[in-house]
Amino acid sequence: MAELRSAFPRTWVEFDDPEAEDSRYRCDLTWLTSRWECIFGRGCPGIVRGRANDGCCTHGAHFSERADEKRVGRWVARLTAETWQYHGAGQRKGWVEVDEDGARKTRVTKGACIFLNRPGFPAGAGCALHQLAVREGVDYQETKPDVCWQLPIRRSYEKVKRGDGTTVLVTVISDYDRAAWGEGGHDLAWFCSAATEAHRAPRPVYLSERATLIALMGEAAYAQLVDLCAAHEQAVAATLAAHPPERWEQTAALLTVHPADTPAAHVRTPGQTPTTPA
Repeated sequence: MAELRSAFPRTWVEFDDPEAEDSRYRCDLTWLTSRWECIFGRGCPGIVRGRANDGCCTHGAHFSERADEKRVGRWVARLTAETWQYHGAGQRKGWVEVDEDGARKTRVTKGACIFLNRPGFPAGAGCALHQLAVREGVDYQETKPDVCWQLPIRRSYEKVKRGDGTTVLVTVISDYDRAAWGEGGHDLAWFCSAATEAHRAPRPVYLSERATLIALMGEAAYAQLVDLCAAHEQAVAATLAAHPPERWEQTAALLTVHPADTPAAHVRTPGQTPTTPA
């Protein structure tokens, strides 16, 4: 698998938060218009070498706050022995543990998150909480810990002081790359956000991750983001189409197309309409 360095040039856009004064969004158009998708169970080698079946679930999930843990707990109560492989262990020992720094997280059982159903389990391999969302007909943002449903999108905050002394809160939307994990990110055997094999989706991130982005930004801000991403896609497609194929790599770099993408994915044939929200 080819995993590229994430410190490459990107195109960013800023716009005012339509629902809050003195607040702005700064969004990474290069990432949001990329063709990333989760490939768990479809060639994902996992973040720990030799444990491909775990995906990114080997170490369990840290809760962002107590409200996050309580929300997940309400859904855990709906799991059964038929839908959750380690239901018995969760009932006996609990499904939460405290790490060496005192932070609360999902328990690790037999080498991976307690909610990860292993291959061969009758209900199917994968996250029991994700599978629950599918059965219940709800977004998995409802059932899974915050860190799980957000990845690999990252929402961070910056306070920017203006020249007149006022302060604006900037919400940054980009990808959760290795650097975002801190020093521990460099210990991961592999991470998907900059891997070529995970950048082959038919639709861009800003459309495929619609529910996640709305949960992070709200409906009004997301609507503005869609327009800005679509305009960026159109500009990139027009420029790439005007250059010969042998120059796509250089042209894509200048336009800050995500380097893990196939540049051809951003070129539209004559008469082809832009991608639209589902």
